[in-house]
Amino acid sequence: MKNQSFAINQKEKTEVFFFISTANLSKGIISKSLIAQQKSSDVIVKQLSQRIEFKQKQLLNEITRMADLKLIVITEINATHKIDMYNLTDAGANDFNEIYLSATKEALNDQIELFESISRETNDKKILELVLRYLPEQYKLLRETERIIKQNV
Repeated sequence: MKNQSFAINQKEKTEVFFFISTANLSKGIISKSLIAQQKSSDVIVKQLSQRIEFKQKQLLNEITRMADLKLIVITEINATHKIDMYNLTDAGANDFNEIYLSATKEALNDQIELFESISRETNDKKILELVLRYLPEQYKLLRETERIIKQNV
């Protein structure tokens, strides 16, 4: 019985990792999108960044609410998006769109991988519903980002 109340299984560790990682990725994507709305001179990039920001805020709110219900504290463990932020704020007008789009593409890919991974590793109905609701939208945003990258090359 010793430490039984604090025993945590692999499934719970996986879910904690999913919530924290997804929230951190969303925060980073939101920050990058806000910068893009201010710095980009391309209307298409600005519109994409607004859609991405809106969807990521929805996802972040839902992830935070679900984590709170599971008593998971979302901590800031990821410094990668801070480096991306510095790169974006330092980017000149000519390089900005390319840097923003490529960082966003990478972050959306990472988020999609998290969604696909958790869908294989959990049987939690609420998490699976979240994945089913947001994964198609993430793919749509990723494809749109890739399309704009190709057009700007």
